[in-house]
Amino acid sequence: MWARVESDTVTKIYMRPKPITIGFVAATYYTADDETANSEHVEGTLKTSRQGTNYPANIFSMWTSAELEAIGIYEVVIDNTNLKDKEYYINTDQTFAFASGTVTASYGTATAKPIADTLYTAQNVTDDVHPAGHADAGDRINTWSEGDVETPGLKTNHKVIINKGAAGQLQATDWYTLRAASGGTAIPSSVSTHQAAVRTKANAMCTLITNAANVDALAALYVYNSATPAVRPLGEFPKLGE
Repeated sequence: MWARVESDTVTKIYMRPKPITIGFVAATYYTADDETANSEHVEGTLKTSRQGTNYPANIFSMWTSAELEAIGIYEVVIDNTNLKDKEYYINTDQTFAFASGTVTASYGTATAKPIADTLYTAQNVTDDVHPAGHADAGDRINTWSEGDVETPGLKTNHKVIINKGAAGQLQATDWYTLRAASGGTAIPSSVSTHQAAVRTKANAMCTLITNAANVDALAALYVYNSATPAVRPLGEFPKLGE
């Protein structure tokens, strides 16, 4: 990523190499008023020529930094100090600043995503009616009620993932259950023990997620340590036969 700097101000960002024009000034043409003032200045004819120097896209790869900077093009330095995991935070757009011969792209303060569910309020219910003039004016538009979930929070979303993971683990042994239910061979004890262990682990994982005090505590549940093998606070689902 490169930036054009003019008068110590970043004026343009180039995400990839492209042909550029430095010092561009558009051509101007005589107007009707110009022609009225001087008949030699015919309306629509060239008054001042287009100005600027054109450069091909390959200067971004072939020129040295000093050569690029001499025409006001600087490679951008990325400052990720404030950049957070987008799974848990909403990051700001980058802002660009030029100082001490360097263009820096940095982020503002990230906003944590809601960890709890957002619920419909009494005011939401009051406002959820057809307007005057509608055939059903005053009647509710939707069927949700105060206290229902409007937008799931991170905890709910993560618990959904855990429960889907548990279902996936159990699916591999579901046929044992179906066979036994239809009067076939009983479920082997190793299988029933594994099924119970998966359910127990899923419940424990969901409890850890529920008890997370904030977004950072939730994210920490998924961070593996440096042990061999690496482990994380959330743990893993048991595997059949282990």
